Amino acid sequence: MTGLDLTGRTAIVTGGSEGIGSAAARAIVAAGGNVVLTARRQEAADAAAAELRGAAVGFAAGGIDESAALRCVEATMSRFGGIDILVNAADRNPSAGPVLDQDYLRFTKTFGVNVWGPILWTSLVTRVWMGEHGGVVINTVSVGGAAGEPAHGLFHAAKAALKHVTEQLALELSPGVRVNAVAPGAVRTPPDQPQSAVAAADHAVPEDIGAAIAFLASDAAGRITGETFVIDGGQRLGDATSFRGGECSHV
Repeated sequence: MTGLDLTGRTAIVTGGSEGIGSAAARAIVAAGGNVVLTARRQEAADAAAAELRGAAVGFAAGGIDESAALRCVEATMSRFGGIDILVNAADRNPSAGPVLDQDYLRFTKTFGVNVWGPILWTSLVTRVWMGEHGGVVINTVSVGGAAGEPAHGLFHAAKAALKHVTEQLALELSPGVRVNAVAPGAVRTPPDQPQSAVAAADHAVPEDIGAAIAFLASDAAGRITGETFVIDGGQRLGDATSFRGGECSHV
């Protein structure tokens, strides 16, 4: 598929050893790209890279560790000669519970990893490569950032902030760098098996999110910037159970 051909392009995927980050790395490699994926531990990064069986390298770098992030960017340049794609998939939610039950430490950790981390990595790849040569940045936000939710209010506030940052950076880095986001809903990954009925008949799996990321990284999305792609199977529309198999009433 010509539009989704990423042959010869190199991506850094933060948080690439599991979940959506891992799915994004797999999708990019499947489209012909090179991937440097990060994890907090080198062993986890190496294991994830080995599973891809392609041009993939693991690198130990925490989401907000500036010195490690710079070393990763420099190592990527040394190995592949450029950085065409950045996927900011590293996230963290240490703040479960009501917002007013949180403390400053959990606040800073939540906003640090989920907001500052993507800003940090985007800044580094822009200074080192994309600012002159162009590229694509893709952030991971959440459908929860658009509404209140009892257990994860602070986390979703951070994701809402990242959505705004995505739009801001799309303006600041235009026209050379496109910046977009994906917003998953409940993702079906063991042991997380969402029970509510959605319009698409089932919840998304990580591969759905990875495919969307590969699309946004490709030339097929060449005119898309500053956008957030929602991938939730229609979760935002509400529980679809009452619309299936019942009688319709008309006013």
